[in-house]
Amino acid sequence: MTTAVTLPERPGTPAGSPAVQLVGVSRIHPPDVRALDDVSLTVDRGSYLAVMGPSGSGKSTLLHCAAGLDSPTSGQVLLAGREIGGLDETRRTELRREHVGFVFQAYNLLPALSVADNVTLPLRLAGRPPEPDWVRFLLDRVGLGGHLARRPGELSGGQQQRAAIARALVARPAVVFADEPTGALDRASAAQILGLLRDVVDELGQTVVMVTHDPAAAAEADRVLVMADGRVVDALDRPTPGALAARLVALGEG
Repeated sequence: MTTAVTLPERPGTPAGSPAVQLVGVSRIHPPDVRALDDVSLTVDRGSYLAVMGPSGSGKSTLLHCAAGLDSPTSGQVLLAGREIGGLDETRRTELRREHVGFVFQAYNLLPALSVADNVTLPLRLAGRPPEPDWVRFLLDRVGLGGHLARRPGELSGGQQQRAAIARALVARPAVVFADEPTGALDRASAAQILGLLRDVVDELGQTVVMVTHDPAAAAEADRVLVMADGRVVDALDRPTPGALAARLVALGEG
């Protein structure tokens, strides 16, 4: 793209508030497994954060709590300026539909729906009409403008993940959470997806939080949090893949 486009703000989003904020968040699984241990962090709008760590370090639990998919045992989670800890599941679901986009390793596209219908599904579930120009822009931007009527089974893995990214962006969320988004892809397709995620931050001003095992993927982010034993043990700004791999080896993985 040669022209930067600003991602439109969702109506009702408090001006100037971080996309995500965790304050002293702990998550304890019975009987006494401390998956998160007093974690605090702020994710500013328009930033790209990666979260890494050995298996069992708490990175997936951090994503689930930050996205409102799980409730912390203690502490506060603010999503688009709204504290979500006291919300019931219905209201939390509504808040996620309004302010959160998800990209998963498994794509999670519905096989019976076309690309266009898969991308606009979050809007229909929220009872909001699609904005044709915005949908067309997104599909063109992810390289699927000529595949609107195709079903997921007619696409490559990389194309399916690009459709999933467009779906994550369609509701103009405060933040996109990406959970191992390149884990099922070959090297070339993974590089394309990582480039696309980088572009939606730089060109659309989107906020992205990505959990990954891959040092090369994490190195695309503005900042990388390294976790171990439920805590953030390091925060690195624009690290190299080599520096991240060495840090993981020091923690006993890699």
